[in-house]
Amino acid sequence: MAPQPNIVFIFADQLRAQSVGFMGNQQVRTPNLDSVASQGAVFDTAVSCCPVCTPYRAALLTGRYPLSTGMVLNDVRLPTRFDTIAERLGRSGYSTGYIGKWHLDGPERGGFTPKGARRQGFDEWAVANCTHNYMGSFYFRDEPEPIWIDGYDADHHTDLAVDFIERKASEPDPFCLFVSWGPPHGPYQLMPEEYKVFDPEEIELPPNCSLDISADIAGYYSHMAALDLCFGCIDRALADAGVAEDTILVFTSDHGDMLGSQGRQKKQRPWDESIRVPFMIRQPGRISAGTRTAVPFNVVDIMPTLLSLSGVGVPGACEGRDLSHLALGHAGPEPTSAFLQHPCTFADARDLTPWRGIRTERYTYIRNLEAPWLLYDNHDDPYQLRNLVASPEHRGLRADLEDELRAWLEHCDDDFQPEHVYWERFGYEVDAYDQIPYTNEVQGA
Repeated sequence: MAPQPNIVFIFADQLRAQSVGFMGNQQVRTPNLDSVASQGAVFDTAVSCCPVCTPYRAALLTGRYPLSTGMVLNDVRLPTRFDTIAERLGRSGYSTGYIGKWHLDGPERGGFTPKGARRQGFDEWAVANCTHNYMGSFYFRDEPEPIWIDGYDADHHTDLAVDFIERKASEPDPFCLFVSWGPPHGPYQLMPEEYKVFDPEEIELPPNCSLDISADIAGYYSHMAALDLCFGCIDRALADAGVAEDTILVFTSDHGDMLGSQGRQKKQRPWDESIRVPFMIRQPGRISAGTRTAVPFNVVDIMPTLLSLSGVGVPGACEGRDLSHLALGHAGPEPTSAFLQHPCTFADARDLTPWRGIRTERYTYIRNLEAPWLLYDNHDDPYQLRNLVASPEHRGLRADLEDELRAWLEHCDDDFQPEHVYWERFGYEVDAYDQIPYTNEVQGA
């Protein structure tokens, strides 16, 4: 085993935990993901602390909550003053690369990110700030001219990842590669016709889904089947290059997708379809096959956990927890909850007020600015059909969870104010949809 393991971190966009095989879905076809999951560790209660794109990605790279970085909305630029996982690894001798969707460089979704600090420590670069035109996609390298992709962009991103692995495997330094796929985020039908392998008529809707959404779910599952094939290509590339034993391989997602559950769509919402994500990690010979844990695991925990597994020091400002011992099967702290923080709702989620909450292994507890809002027993009610927040017999439980939430708020210096307070605090000007105005024009096109 190499003194420092390589890292290949792969994440899909808007993939909920309920829509992969290794998390119990019997309809979707993810044999490659399921196989690798069985070879390593699975975190069954992995969550996205702020289930929307830019806030998640900032938390992923910095190990800090959205209010600590100001990344509380989509389409804002991550400041360069924060220590990121790529910078930390780069200073420890790693070669770093990023492929795919970025969404951390401001409101110009088709803009070019030049070499330097705005790449947050990543050396090799094949990135679009944000696009979901999967059949007409693009990316930039080191020049401000877009490179257009012919075909399904996840396939091309996978080819780029395989090329990176093949080149770096023969070099003496360890490498870290992040691959960010756009699917299964909508458009749900935007893929080659031959990739549409699910029939909407055969889709079984969950009992908490009240919308006629079978066609969308069929497309969502088809995207996942395609991503599973892509994942298999990357896994085989590691084996063919002879570095699988020396590589930490991770698969996860930035947040989920309601897909009609609770009568809602998309993300930013505190139900499990929005906040829970798949998370698996494999390192042969070090992480025992078949390891599973239900201990809550948050996005801010990813940075310290991976740095610890790599033998790299964790920045003192990191707010996440090193939970590497859970993957390794060692004794250690087992947090009782993960903190959920959504300071600014926007766009499709403007029907909500800002909310905070915790997800324990068993319970979901959420409050908004006015009062406690949601309480679910996820063991007895996995589809979250019975809100217990006003139940007299659960008054004691609600009080205990409220105390735990308040401890998190204090720990994170979260003053839980209306969203306009944070717009003013961080200097953001929002539009009629309470979001940062953005453009889709591709620079250099």
